[in-house]
Amino acid sequence: MMRFNDAKQCRAVLLLTVVAAAGLAVAAPGQQPPPPPGEVFRVEVDVVNLYCTVKDGKGGLVTDLEAGDFEIRENGKLQELKYFARETDRPLTLALLVDTSGSQQQLLPAEKDAATQFFRQVLRPSDLALLITFDVNVDLLQDFTAEVEQLQKGLDRARINAPGNPVNPGPFPQNRPMGTRLYDALYLASREKLGPEVGRKALILVSDGQDRGSSVDDKRAIEAAHRSDSMIYAIGIADPYPYATRGEVYIGTRVLEKLAQETGGRAIFPSGVDELQKAFDEIAAELRSQYSLGYTPANRAHDGSFRKIEIKVKRSGLRVQARRGYYAPAS
Repeated sequence: MMRFNDAKQCRAVLLLTVVAAAGLAVAAPGQQPPPPPGEVFRVEVDVVNLYCTVKDGKGGLVTDLEAGDFEIRENGKLQELKYFARETDRPLTLALLVDTSGSQQQLLPAEKDAATQFFRQVLRPSDLALLITFDVNVDLLQDFTAEVEQLQKGLDRARINAPGNPVNPGPFPQNRPMGTRLYDALYLASREKLGPEVGRKALILVSDGQDRGSSVDDKRAIEAAHRSDSMIYAIGIADPYPYATRGEVYIGTRVLEKLAQETGGRAIFPSGVDELQKAFDEIAAELRSQYSLGYTPANRAHDGSFRKIEIKVKRSGLRVQARRGYYAPAS
């Protein structure tokens, strides 16, 4: 198990990797991936790459659209679509984040089983996935792998954080003995793990959506997901008993919906553990039914600003699910 307790050390390892590969182009978020070793290739323009899902009025996936069916606007201005593909086989890079705080005590066994089945269903030899749990700590139980057996072993090691367990402060010192560092987990997974990767990326979050004790807020967590070009798919499942006994109001639904909507993913709320597998199945189907769109923005300024994106389809009655914007590169 690797605990996120030294973010500087993690970034140093990434830096050494880049230095060792000196001479190769490295893609920034939102740009094209680097060329194979040995090729001389220069990119003089920025390319915004988007992945989206299209659904009909009943929520069914629409997979037969063509490039001419799409219209993209950035900050309200129409953009010229230059790249288009239906993404069913391009490799996926996934991060599964599982809430192991005390409120999930009765739910964790079913979550483990459903997550294992999800990995068996969605992962192909060219895909990668990792497993992170979060409570008062943020722990990497399994780094990137294509082996479902390794991910299952990581899930087997997941445990509910019980009172009295020692607290490792991680990169964000904590003063509270208990907590649910949901936003920290999203931030670290996006920035330290998914950020350096290229291609299609998604965070699968299994939680009741309640954050306690994170050192970053929801805005910074969403920004990190945007900068890593990652979608957040949330499975919101809560045991009402812990909240009732503490006299608390459950607000996790709004949190999870916001995380998903801002990044182009989706929030699903099973009514019970018997519907967990269905939720994972729906996410797997969406990840294999995406469209890839690319354009060179008319605004070429490298000002680091956040730019809003709106994608529409010309066929009536259809709804597009995509991230709401991106951060322009900074000079």
